[in-house]
This record gives sequence, structure tokens and C-alpha cells, in this order.
Amino acid sequence: MTANAIHLHSSDNICVASEDLQSGDCVMVDEETVTVQQAIKMGHKVAIASVASGEAVRKYGQIIGFATQEIGPGDWVHSHNLVNGDFERDYAKCESIPEAPTPVTDRQFMGYRRADGRVGTRNYIAVISTVNCSASVAKNVAKYFEEDRLSDYSNVDGVIAFTHQSGCGMQYQGPGHQMLNRVLGGMAKHPNIGGYLLIGLGCEQGAMGILLQDQKLVQIQGVPAERQGPPVFVMQDLGGTAATIEAGIREVERLLPLVDQARREPCPASDLVLATECGGSDGNSGVTANPALGVAADRLVASGGTAILGETTEIYGAEHLLTRRARTIEVADKLLERIEWWKWYVGVFGAEIDNNPSVGNKAGGLTTITEKSLGAVAKGGTSTLEHVYEYAEQVTASGFVIMDTPGYDPASVTGMVAGGANVVVFTTGRGSCFGCKPSPSIKLATNTPMFDRMEADMDLNAGTVLQGESLDSVGERIFDMILRVASGEPTKSEAQGIGDEEFLPWIVGPTL
Repeated sequence: MTANAIHLHSSDNICVASEDLQSGDCVMVDEETVTVQQAIKMGHKVAIASVASGEAVRKYGQIIGFATQEIGPGDWVHSHNLVNGDFERDYAKCESIPEAPTPVTDRQFMGYRRADGRVGTRNYIAVISTVNCSASVAKNVAKYFEEDRLSDYSNVDGVIAFTHQSGCGMQYQGPGHQMLNRVLGGMAKHPNIGGYLLIGLGCEQGAMGILLQDQKLVQIQGVPAERQGPPVFVMQDLGGTAATIEAGIREVERLLPLVDQARREPCPASDLVLATECGGSDGNSGVTANPALGVAADRLVASGGTAILGETTEIYGAEHLLTRRARTIEVADKLLERIEWWKWYVGVFGAEIDNNPSVGNKAGGLTTITEKSLGAVAKGGTSTLEHVYEYAEQVTASGFVIMDTPGYDPASVTGMVAGGANVVVFTTGRGSCFGCKPSPSIKLATNTPMFDRMEADMDLNAGTVLQGESLDSVGERIFDMILRVASGEPTKSEAQGIGDEEFLPWIVGPTL
């Protein structure tokens, strides 16, 4: 690292600007000075050697694409002269399984211990709409419980409506129906949910009965059956919109004193399930916030907890780094099967995975999906890959795991939270303002200018890496914040009331 650029690996033929560069500025790599040929923004790539047309461009010591024209030292490397291309990768399955980390046994947080043994970091009541047709009813039930109506229940964090655009017009018990059931059931059973009710219309394809049976739902864990009412409210049975809203309000009023009985208690860090996400990424994401979050994820794994890496479309191009540290051949093969499924799935619609990065990603310095993915997978740390889960499947393994989710932030985080994640850490370079009830979302800025500009939304600045702070130091600060937030410290998004609208189940298949 120099004052104005970072050379990430000895084999890289580019470096990354750590501040805005002007034509004529100099960057120094391995005691060699390179003169910048045009203005280059922070996070963008500067060639430090000649690259012939068709030759590979390397970042992180890995190929991120191929030059489409001759590139000279000091030139800006971006979409005008670099494409992803296609090349063979050596998956080397299970050949680089890391040694088990030294166990960490002294890290704790204050959480809500549930009857099934899992631990919540928040204590909400959920009003879950099973179909879009009942979404307005669910919202009106939750809206009734403004802050003044919760003042007597200090241990309840709020009443949330989980609404969505699906629940009908889908193949009965097909893949989309199964995914939706996993999401809705996962939210009902989530350790951050103290109690819930389900609201449906009555004639939808996503029938209430199959949801209850498939997900084995119990309204309040640890409460005797005789004190539990039916969690199901069907509009067509109850007499319509107004009658269902009234019945739902009465049920929440009955639940409030029961849910309010929960109390925080000391819990080991092993009870944490961390969802890692990056959104609005830039060229610094894979340099600062993502690898620093990876350090925190490794700390959590060493503590016996679980760290989830999602966004399969942003693993594509870097999957060979993960198959090498898969625990078994079966785990490696499951990841590769998911990658191949995604290639098929986007092809059905005439798209390519390399349509990602987004416009904002490119403005921030990312050029190809491989470059984006190599930086994105750093969020998962360096531990052994223990398992690969389907979307919204319940995560039961400890350690580092992957969940198959899309790259779209709300849908991705919804799947990981439905799978049991009780805390989220979200890295951003462009400035994503994200929350996701019921799990608190900690936002990490990848660069200091954006953190200063959007401090009201950012919880921690990882851009200090560009000023010389070590990744280990930032990672330890992240881990400390995870424990504080899990204990009840509000995140910036929670303080602003963000997180109700980001519930977005990913549903595959045709709308019928």
C-alpha cells in the first residue's frame, strides 16, 4: 500500500486507487513509479504494466477478465477495455481445508433464550401475510400498535407486518411454493420472533393448512398449549377486511403480555448466526469492508457460531476458492451444482450472470462479475466450508456455510434471516441504507468519504484500512459491534425505523 494506491498481490498487473487520482499523479508499486495517464476515481483500477489485447488482468492474484485492447502502464482499466471472458478454473475440491481455529470461549452477548435452545437478539411479534391478498390487513393490524400502545411492554421490540407479492398464481407445492413456505415458516419460527399470527384470504394456492403442516408451526415456544390461541386468521371465514383486522388486533393484544415475559440473559457467541451481505459495492469493497468482515466471521466461527455467505450470483467466478476449502466433496459439488443451476436459470430469460455488476457498482470501480465475486466472497472469511443450503432452508450447522440466494439485497437477506440468522452485517461502498427486521443490520462503509457523507446510516467505517488500519483491527471492531448489537444496542437503521419494507421472498417459477 502507498499513500494513493493499493497493490493487492505480487502477481497483479493493476493496483487500486485509494483516493481520486489526476493525470500526471504517480503511484509506486514495488519501488517502481507509474505515472497515471488520466483522471481515475477512488476504487478504480490503474494498470501498472503493459497488458496486451486478450491478455488476462489480475486482481487479488486472480484473473478478473481480459483486455479488449492494449493497455499501457498508468491507464485506467475498466469497462471500456476489460471484459469478463471465460476460462477454466481448477476447483481442487477439498485440497485446502484450513486447520481448525483456536477455540474462543470467552465472548458473550445478552440474548433471549428460546424453548428450542436458539437465541434471539430481538423480541418482536410478527403479523405474517400468507398471500398478497391479505397484505393490507396484516399491515393495518401491525400499524395499530404504535409506540404508545406498546409502552407497557418494554421487552417487546415491536409488531411487524411481513407482507409480500406472492402466495398464489404458482404451482401447488412446486419449487416456488416450497420456497415461500420456507420463508414464511422461517419467519414464524425465528428466534427474534416472540409470537406471531398468520393472515390469509382463504382461496389462495399457498394454502394455510400445507404451510402449518410443512413448517410444523407453534405459535409461542415454551408456552403451554392451553394458553395459545389459533395462529390462523382467514379473511373469507371471519367476514372480510374489517372483521379480520379487528380479530388480528385482539390476538396481538393477547400475545403482548406473553411475549413481554422474555428476558435477556448471558449467552455464548456460539449462539449467533450471522448473515453477511454486500450491497452498493465499489472497488474498495473487496479491499476493506469485505475482508474485514471476513475476519469477524472467522472470530465467530472460532467461537462456535455460524457465518452465512449468500448471493450465489456473486460467488460465480470465485467458486474455485471455496471448493478448495469445502469439508467434503459433496459440499463442493453442491456449490458447483448451484452455480450451474444459475447459469441455466438466467439463460431461460436470455440473460447472463455477467449482467451483474450493477450501474452503481461500475461507477464505484467494479468492472466484471469475477472481480465483484472475488471481493464479495471475502465476507465469509477463511474457515472451512461446512455446508451449502437451499434458499431459506433452516441453518443447523455451525461454522462457515453458504446459502443459495440471489444477489439482490432484500431477497438475499430475507432468505438468510428466514434460515435463522439473528444478526446481519451489510457492507456497502455506494451507501445502501438497509435494515431487515426482525434481525438488526449493521452497515459497514468501505470508504471514509461515503461514511462521512452518510454517517447517519453507517454503523462502522472500514475505510480506515485505506489509511493504514489493519484488517485484523477493523475485524475485531466489527466482532465487538456484533456482540453489542446482539445484546440490544440499536443499529442506525433500527434507530431510523428501517426494516419493515425489506422483507422480500425470492420466488422462482412462472406466475400462473
